[in-house]
Amino acid sequence: MLTKERFHQLIAQGTRFLDGATGSNLMKAGMPRGCCTEQWVLEHPDALVTLQREYAEAGSHIVYAPTFQAQPIALEKVGLEKETERINARLVALSKSVSPDILVAGDLTTLATFTDSWDPDQFDLLVENYRRQIAGLLEGGADLLAAETLLYPQEAEAILTAAELEGAGCVMYSFTMQSDGSLFSGMDAGNVLRELEEAGAAAVGFNCVAADMMTPYLVAKLRRSVKGPLLCKPNAGIPVIGEDNLPHYPMAPEEFASICGECATMGATLLGGCCGTTPAHIAALK
Repeated sequence: MLTKERFHQLIAQGTRFLDGATGSNLMKAGMPRGCCTEQWVLEHPDALVTLQREYAEAGSHIVYAPTFQAQPIALEKVGLEKETERINARLVALSKSVSPDILVAGDLTTLATFTDSWDPDQFDLLVENYRRQIAGLLEGGADLLAAETLLYPQEAEAILTAAELEGAGCVMYSFTMQSDGSLFSGMDAGNVLRELEEAGAAAVGFNCVAADMMTPYLVAKLRRSVKGPLLCKPNAGIPVIGEDNLPHYPMAPEEFASICGECATMGATLLGGCCGTTPAHIAALK
């Protein structure tokens, strides 16, 4: 795994591009709604490899391994909690097979839907879940870790603790937040990101925020608190529920790229896409 210092050297040449959405694109490739994504990918590896190869060709420097909810407490739903380390390792190795020219980030996310993540009594549970996942991500050869769609600072603190215990030295953190720069818990995001940066985060920022004309100003506000790499990975606009009861994201690649270009001007240094984005969005952004 990269050190934070080595990671900063690699991204110091200018704007670096992340990938776009994974789940929605896998659903287009045939993944059933509501299934365990990690299990489905292991059974249909070509769908993931094809998608990530398209991201690499579009210009992504970093792709996220499909390990979003590969923590024991989540895998327990499908009876795979005992396979946590192996599943994470296999999924990272699969992403690593796509191209030698891209970095692969082991993906972690919020556990708020499984436990009261803001309750101090749950902190040890969070750390243990993230430790087991991180151990598998490292075994698979992850170049760095990406903790995304976080809701509470306690989750980030648990990941920070777990990463230190497992010897993972390069972790990016991104929260979903509101356009005024606050977390959904009401806390000021700038203060939280600054504290994470001071604690050793390799990069901080946001994801799963609708790309709109307020997004560049959110970047500008966060930049006043953050000195190092600032991550910006928004959705392709505000979703509309279609006749199929699925969310559809209306923002075309060119409009998405224009808004994210303004985010770069305002200080974002790691750019990518979240829900509703495709390799075409990343290509337009590049």
